[in-house]
Amino acid sequence: MTKADAETLTLRSEVRSDGTLELSLKAAPLPRPGPEEIVVEIEAAPLHPADIGLLLGPADLSSGERTGTGTDSKIVFKIPNDRLSSVAQRRGKSLPVGNEGAGVVTAAGDNQKRLLGKTVAIMGGGMLSRHRLVTASDALLLPDGIAPSRGAAALINPLTLLTMIETMRQEGHSGLVHTAAASSLGQMLNRVCLQAGIPLVNVVRRPEQASLLIAQGASFVCDTSSETFVEDLGNNVAATRATLAFDALGGGVLAGQILTAMERACGADATEFSRYGSTIHKQIYFYGGLDPRPTQLDRSYGMAWSVGGWLIFDKLKRMDPGIFEAMKVRIASELESTFSTKFTAEISLTDLMRKEYFEAFAQRSTGEKYLVNPKLSLE
Repeated sequence: MTKADAETLTLRSEVRSDGTLELSLKAAPLPRPGPEEIVVEIEAAPLHPADIGLLLGPADLSSGERTGTGTDSKIVFKIPNDRLSSVAQRRGKSLPVGNEGAGVVTAAGDNQKRLLGKTVAIMGGGMLSRHRLVTASDALLLPDGIAPSRGAAALINPLTLLTMIETMRQEGHSGLVHTAAASSLGQMLNRVCLQAGIPLVNVVRRPEQASLLIAQGASFVCDTSSETFVEDLGNNVAATRATLAFDALGGGVLAGQILTAMERACGADATEFSRYGSTIHKQIYFYGGLDPRPTQLDRSYGMAWSVGGWLIFDKLKRMDPGIFEAMKVRIASELESTFSTKFTAEISLTDLMRKEYFEAFAQRSTGEKYLVNPKLSLE
């Protein structure tokens, strides 16, 4: 066995002490699995918005300077002084990137030998690597004939939307509002809600995104760029009676606008005036931070409301194992339909350091999701 065969490579992002951000490839010994663990050779890892946020942080992308080739590749970006405080806790820490991926099991612990040679989807961070060690029970065994590229995004988005619906049911809501609704996750959520008969208000930011969802069967779509957005939102929330929203943006006035629309819908049937507003609880969960602006709430929606954070990894830790397993079974069976994801391009680890790619995927444009294949040759 050569040295290269005994090593793995991982892409890492580090905010250095001099206030710059460095992307580089780091070699490490191949991990050895314990009795319940497996080693997966990653062949496909999607770039989600959360991955891009960790990868590039607040870097000035126009300042990137690349050196080296192949495994010695490195690129350094400047971070504007007024944005350094947002990454203060990252200084001096070399962080692996990538929330999920898929590949073939190349090594397995004594109790998991049955998975050797199988194709699985996995999550848990550090997936922009040639190999990843995980606990076997956390992996999703992909159906025969499904390539890693088709199962690369089989976990984060599907589990997120299914857990959103589980949250809705546990908290006693009957309808949903979802922002950034034309995203890959949003399109999946629309399909699942249509199947289950769950009223869903889809909030998008451009007319072509609204057309996309309507063509996929969505009944309630609001475009924030429209002059009639506030009115449209109010009408759609009233029609669906949605009292729960998942907001991928987190900043600006949108959360307040949604709460106001919910309050008006809940108070429409009130027979008496109350200065405290409707007693029906309205909930906004932030599960992303695509809008970095402060959240603006104008408090025009009574007293029965809450705004909070929602993180899929925390929810999964607390989930009943039986529900989790049932979700994984459903995802595997509908991977080529309900939970399918399309990718713009397949790129290598070193392509992540190329200007034409990092400027493109940093836009986080709808329908422009990139797939990283760590097995591709490095240049």
